[in-house]
Formats: sequence, C-alpha cells, structure tokens
Amino acid sequence: MTPTLSVRCSRVRHVPITVFGGPTVLIEYGGLRFLTDPTFDGPGDYELPGGLVLTKTAPSPITPEELGPVDAVLLSHDQHADNLDTSGRGFLAGVPLTLSTHDGARRLRGTVRGLSPWASVDLPRPDGGTVTVTATPALHGPEGAEAIAGEVIGFVLTSDDLPTVYVSGDNASLDVVRQIADRFGPVDSAVLFAGAPRLPVFDGALVVLDGAGAAAAAQILGARRVVPAHCDSWAHFTEDRDDLVRAFTSAGIADRLHI
Repeated sequence: MTPTLSVRCSRVRHVPITVFGGPTVLIEYGGLRFLTDPTFDGPGDYELPGGLVLTKTAPSPITPEELGPVDAVLLSHDQHADNLDTSGRGFLAGVPLTLSTHDGARRLRGTVRGLSPWASVDLPRPDGGTVTVTATPALHGPEGAEAIAGEVIGFVLTSDDLPTVYVSGDNASLDVVRQIADRFGPVDSAVLFAGAPRLPVFDGALVVLDGAGAAAAAQILGARRVVPAHCDSWAHFTEDRDDLVRAFTSAGIADRLHI
C-alpha cells in the first residue's frame, strides 16, 4: 500500500510535535524549535556506496521557507539520503546548531556538533530556563551493523518543568530502547522512527523498527504518546502508518498512537 502523505500534528500539554513526512519532525519545546533529520527534496533516486539505490516517492509537504526559523537540528545521521537529502544539507547552513554523530560533524562541518551516546548539551530557553539535549545510542540494523551502516544516534529532550521527549533516530534494537528507558523512563512522548526498512546488505533484516517493534518500544519506555515518523515517502520502507495502527491495536495501546 502506498501511504498518503499529509502533515500530521499532535498537541499534548506543552509539546507540539509536527511530522512533515519521512523522518522530518518539528518539536516545539521550551520555546525552542527543534527539527529532526531534514528532508525537503522532491521524488528521486539516491545511490549509496555498493550500488544500493534509495528512491524517494513523495515530495515534502513543506519548504524550508514555509517552515521558518529553527533553533537546532537533531540529526540522527548524515550518511543516508532518507535522513538527510540534498535540500536538507543546504538547510543546515542556515541553522545555528546541528547536533549529530562525531563522524557526521567531521563530514558536514559548519555548525554541526558531534555528540557521543549519553553526552548532553544545555541550550538556553527564551524564558530563562534550560533545555538539555542528550544523545542516545541507536543501532541501524542487526547486531554488528555499525561497520556498514555507520554511526547513528537518537536524542532525549528534558527540562525542569517539561515532559520528557525521546527521538529514536534510525534504531532497530529494543535492547537499546531498554537502555534509554532505564535512564529516562517513563517518557511522555516518543517520536519513533519506523517503516520497517529492510536492505539486501543485511540479508533482509530490519534496519529500523517495524510496527510490532515500535509498539514494544512504547511499552518499554512507558510512553504516554507515540508520534511515528520515518514511515512514508521512501520505496524501501515495507510498512506504513496503517501497519503501525494494526500493531498498536494488537498490543492494546492504540490510544497512545498519535498520527
């Protein structure tokens, strides 16, 4: 089934979260605007090393100009076009800060700052408070995938008077989710990258969560709200939002899913 792309917005308490297709999500937190993995290109093909081609199937529903100013980009990783496409790379030049992996910071340079898992950075809020962004581990494929997939991270947003928000990035490991739950759980909102992409280089193993995995992650995290991303607009995704709804319904937690 080809998913219908539209802008989806969930607003619960203090944290508005808007999904713009693929992995690109706007999180308004503590008066700051955070954007994940910017992808603004139209449909097209992107060739990766080894001859693998990723095909974008739908345009972004918003342009950078329509999006407006962003205080920081939370970039899971830069090495795959379905997380940072050509327009997304150009967008980074106008953002005061991008947080990503150390390898990504070396490749992208500019205002990109690399973080190791569990490292954090404090950002001043307009009201005088502080938002802490903590990098979290992520495994982009089966065990041992790092040698092929490269470095990937997720993020947790915390502030004294705000609920915790977790952004998974491209993660396929529930063991990683358990580590995050041990440190930060329960989380209020989880932006979970899904779509069940499978690639021949990993013999068809998941490289990001499927619907069942996302439902399990929600339960591990104790997440009250789950906003799915990374589940449309690319041909190598094998599941869409309908599959997520079925998985969360089967797990008895459909009320947590906001799409």
